[in-house]
Formats: sequence, structure tokens, C-alpha cells
Amino acid sequence: MKSLKTFKILFRLVKARVKNDGAPIYVRITVNGQRTEFNTELWCPVEEWDNKMNRAVGRTLKARTLNDELDVIKVDLKESYKELQREGKYITSQSLKARYQGTDHGNETLLGLSKYHYDKNRIKLAKGTLKNYTTTETYLRNFIEKRFKTPDLPLEYIQYNFIDDFELFLRDPKNHLNPRQPLKNNGIMKHIERLNKLMSYAEKLGWISKHPFEKYELSYTKFKNGFLNEVQLNDFETVELKSPKLNRVRDVFVFCCYTGLSYIDVKLLNKNNVVMGIDGNLWLSLYREKSDEPVKIPLLDKANAILKKYENFDDSERLLPVCSNQKMNQYLKEIATICKIDFKVTCHIARHTFATTVTLSNGVPIATVSKLLGHAKLSTTQIYTNVVEKKLRDDMNKLQNTLNQNQYSA
Repeated sequence: MKSLKTFKILFRLVKARVKNDGAPIYVRITVNGQRTEFNTELWCPVEEWDNKMNRAVGRTLKARTLNDELDVIKVDLKESYKELQREGKYITSQSLKARYQGTDHGNETLLGLSKYHYDKNRIKLAKGTLKNYTTTETYLRNFIEKRFKTPDLPLEYIQYNFIDDFELFLRDPKNHLNPRQPLKNNGIMKHIERLNKLMSYAEKLGWISKHPFEKYELSYTKFKNGFLNEVQLNDFETVELKSPKLNRVRDVFVFCCYTGLSYIDVKLLNKNNVVMGIDGNLWLSLYREKSDEPVKIPLLDKANAILKKYENFDDSERLLPVCSNQKMNQYLKEIATICKIDFKVTCHIARHTFATTVTLSNGVPIATVSKLLGHAKLSTTQIYTNVVEKKLRDDMNKLQNTLNQNQYSA
């Protein structure tokens, strides 16, 4: 790591805090134009202090002892500076002060915080979420090495300008980890949102005193969630498919359209997830892999029929023949082309279809849909309400009919 351009140590007498025995001596550290200071806990009479030399004047034993103690502080500060250099740390006046006072810790750096967060939450968070945090950490490491020429940064250096520069770094395609799948705006915002959560975690731990995201606003691009309408869903269910693998993929997809399950949740389904409900009918009972939220879903006839079709398939405990997510999406694209659907159909489209076409459009209350989807917050489900145009149209038609009847009867 390259040495910083400036490093200065200055002792000064704070006359504003003078008492009977004199005034306190503060030491000011300046590193590359940034400075901080702290009390040395040493005192000196105002008339015995040399402002130009920044030392006690005279050759008395008291003056020599005081100057010797100031020299020790100066030597220790220089040694602390060299230690940080040897460790390859990005040195600031605050980090130097913390090293001298013995209050710095290995984790109180950005990447140290990321590792600490990972270790503490590796059991609590889903594998996919942990993987996302790891990717964000990789981007942060690449940014720090490119921008600051150092392997890590102290948390105190993470200010608004760091976040702003990190966003610009993420927006440059040259810095993307996978050039074939470049980051788009919402992907960039997700990485910054995870950085925000890491800094919130640091604040809770007491590692930072001020959250750097106070004035930063995440700006996601809003878009409508894709889903199959009633006609498209019917086409998907009834289209003739000659390939057995396409038929299996279609069945799994339709099953998700009538249960609201995500790809990973349907893949993990086993016989223990099928229980008898309070109504005497079969239900699915599981915990969502993503959020660990409990979900209980009454099996609609079409979903139940698909389960019966694959009963005891391949002598497996799994309920359905779910292939890899990549293969699923590849085969769904083929089926969508056959059905002449002009947008990209993926596994997650089935979950959106359940929320819109199957439930909300048919009058199921949004609170019920939220429970069926396993959302922890109702606000998460509300993103679907702005796309249920058919339900809005039907409700308004009913209202108009009622108003017409009232007018005629008046």
C-alpha cells in the first residue's frame, strides 16, 4: 500500500478549559488533511507553555518530565501509524487514534463487518440470501481495491460520498462480475440496500455512531409483475405437448399457479408436507425457504390432480419431478412459444399468476392471499393489486348496474 502524503502530530494547550493547576494538553493528529484530537490527560500552567514549540518551557524537573511524556505519546503514535501501514490498512486520523488508544478491533472495517454479519447470520438467513451478501461483498472488495488501493477500509470512512462512488462503480459495465448478465438498476440498488443493512447492523453493534445512509435514497425502477391471464393459463394447461419433459415442466408450473409456491418451495415438497386440513380436505403445510414463514395452502382440485398424477413417481419422497431452475425456465420458454405468449415465462410467473389470475381476480381478499403466499407483510402482497384489471372492471360494472337499478326504481 502506498504511504499517505501527510502525517502530523501537534500538541496544544486548551486554554478555554483552564483550571487552578493549568490547562489540559490535547494532541491533534492530521492524516492526509483529515484531523482529530483527544486529551492526553496531561496538564501545564498557561505561563509555562511555549505555543511555538508546543512544549513546556524551562529546565525544571516538572517541565522535563512533562516533555518526556509528550515525546512518549509522539513515539507511540508514530509506531501505531507504522503498524497500520504494515497491516495494509487504509489509515485515517480516526483509525490511528483508535489504534493508539487500543479501541480498534479487526471487525470494525467494512469487510470485517461483512464477515462478522455472515458468521452471525449463516443459520438464520436462507442460502440464497447469504449468497447475495457474498456477491455484494465481492463488489465492495473490488471497489475498495480499485478506488483506495487497499484491501479494506475502517467503518468510519463509510460516508455518503463512499455510497455515491460505490453506486457509480456498480453502474460501470466494466466492473460487473458477469459481463453476460450485466447489472441493471434494481440489481445495483439491491447491492446498495445490502450495504445499508450492513451499516445498520454496525450501528446496532455500536461500531459506528452515525448511519451513513441518512440522506441517501434508494431508487428502484417500478415494473409490473408478469403473470398469465385466464386465457393464457388455460392455454398453458391444455396445449398438446409431445415431449414428456415438457409435460412434466408444464405440470409443475401449473401446480405452482394453483398453490402460489416458488420454485425452491415446490422442489423441496415431500409427502410430509401434505396434511389433512380442518375442512377434511388435503392441505400443504410448509415453511417458505426464503423467509422461513409458515404457510398452509388448501389444495385446489387442479393442484390435487397433478399430485395424484405423480403419486409414488420414481419411488421418491418428493411430490413432483422438479428439474433444475435453469432447465425449468428453458422448457417454459419453449411452451410459451407454442402457446404464442409474447413475454418471458419463468418459474416465478406461476407465483404471480396465483396471486392475480387465480385468487385476487376471483375475489379472494388480499389478506388471505398474503397468508397463502407466506408474506410477512401485507404491503408485500399489495404490489399485485395494481395489475388485477379484470377484478376492478367487474367490480365497477357491478357498481354501475346497482346505480342504474336505483335510478330506475326512484
